[in-house]
Amino acid sequence: MELIREPDSSVSGDTPALRLFSLIERIAGRDQLVTLQGLVEETGLPKPTVHRMLQQLEAGGLLIRQADGRHYGTGVRLRRLAENLLLNATHHGARHAILARLVDELGESCNITALSGSEIVYLDRVETSEPLRFYLRPGSRVPVHCSATGKMILSQFTPAQRRRLLGAAPLRSYTPKTVTDLDRLEAEFARVRGDGFALDREEFLPGLVCVAVLVPARNGRSNLAVAVQAPVMRLTPDKAPDTLPALRRAANAISEVEAMAAADNVEEIPS
Repeated sequence: MELIREPDSSVSGDTPALRLFSLIERIAGRDQLVTLQGLVEETGLPKPTVHRMLQQLEAGGLLIRQADGRHYGTGVRLRRLAENLLLNATHHGARHAILARLVDELGESCNITALSGSEIVYLDRVETSEPLRFYLRPGSRVPVHCSATGKMILSQFTPAQRRRLLGAAPLRSYTPKTVTDLDRLEAEFARVRGDGFALDREEFLPGLVCVAVLVPARNGRSNLAVAVQAPVMRLTPDKAPDTLPALRRAANAISEVEAMAAADNVEEIPS
């Protein structure tokens, strides 16, 4: 049964640029593709106006039209913008300090990551001083299906949403331990939801173990995770629970930083 939506005046602004931005906000705030007719019904704007706006956004690389010619989704340029905002936010220094303290406490490399498309992007990372380590820099990307943070973030999705994301193309096997079967991954997501943490058991890189927890979000689903990574000789999957108290303290501290930054941004908006 299709839901009938009342027209929404949220696509507004004093200039054409602001109206385009309002439409981007609406599309980016959804976890599904949109159509011209659907946006017309939601916004109450004339169909030619919405069509023209979609054409402009598509031409700028901010939206991408799907193969069926009817559905639109966020484009690479828009996703890169979101990543850059997270990477270069003014509260980056506070997050980095929390991460550095976590490394001091655990003695292993730690990172903050987010989901971008079908990949996990490293927003920040602090390396351990141990001579044997796996070096990854901020901006690095790893596959969502075989990373601890990817599994942690995807555990919040519905099964249908996960299958849409993971089932679009065959999942690549990076090591003999990579799980590429969707049913086995669903069982893993159920375990992650129950345990409250996720593991990468040498599924992306041989010899690398990772433990991840979510950064709590005040409203809705979280798209941030904090994780510790180490060679399997120093961090076995059996030792993962030992890292959880420190990881969760760091995740809660980062959540506080994010909340304060959001409040500051609201206060800066002129009335």
